[in-house]
Amino acid sequence: MNRLTEIKIILVVRSTRLADLKAKFATKSQARFYVERLGGDFDDYEQEDAAYQDAIRGAQQALAEVGRVQRVQREFLPNFVFGPDDVVVALGQDGLVANTLKYLSGQPLVGVNPDPKRWDGQLLPFQVRHLGKVMREVLRGGRPRREVTMAEAKLNTGLSLCAVNDLFIGTRSHGSARYRIASGTSGENQSSSGIIVSTGLGSTGWFKSLMTGAAAVANASGGSRGASAGDPAFPWESDYLYFTVREPFPSSTTGASLVFGRVSAHEPLVVESRMGENGVIFSDGIESDFLEFNSGAKATISIAERKGTLVV
Repeated sequence: MNRLTEIKIILVVRSTRLADLKAKFATKSQARFYVERLGGDFDDYEQEDAAYQDAIRGAQQALAEVGRVQRVQREFLPNFVFGPDDVVVALGQDGLVANTLKYLSGQPLVGVNPDPKRWDGQLLPFQVRHLGKVMREVLRGGRPRREVTMAEAKLNTGLSLCAVNDLFIGTRSHGSARYRIASGTSGENQSSSGIIVSTGLGSTGWFKSLMTGAAAVANASGGSRGASAGDPAFPWESDYLYFTVREPFPSSTTGASLVFGRVSAHEPLVVESRMGENGVIFSDGIESDFLEFNSGAKATISIAERKGTLVV
């Protein structure tokens, strides 16, 4: 096959709900029995899977005309080594784009919506039918790119973890997290259900949910008449993050005054664990990829040195 370039194109894909069910129940008929017994629509699972497999075949065909294609499943991303000149294509929902971006070091990432009728996709500006044209533009440097600021948690043990959307600092269960939090000249011991640190890219997701919920609670309780979260989103390229403490519990030994604020390179957030066990830090909702955060561990959260690059 005559290719335009020998640059490697990494196509990142994910498992569908049907694939996950078949892996769990061994056969499609067993999966159908399980879903329909609970009143679910198994046809919807099949339609989603068929559309996604068609999208994978179409994407591979279009990309193979441009460069060398290697397909990678999402679960292998933490251990996959990307080359400095690779171009990456994520075929899936917004979450797949974010999960992929955090393992890159400046390589351009193209987000592709495999099923526009099913997924809106704020990070999926392209469809499979666009890929041939888009990839040619990317390779010759004629396609706009947008920089994405990432968050990073660095432990005093030397370990670190980056996030494209959010960092979560807390416990792996629904128990209370206990820690000391410090920002600038302020600091206090706290007990809460965890701390969320959000980036600009993540500000339309978990951060928006937190802000909307806080405004609604204030309104309903009469604590702040007419309180409204408005639009909490901030730019992807912002040189700052925001932290939000979930459900802080004030007591004789814990406070609840330092529950929201800005994080920057000049003013990081410092959190010291007071948990004997089950303390964790994970990013972008991937609980299986985490840092242990138990007694003696201290995390410094700030802007990551590396940036993400999204093709737009």
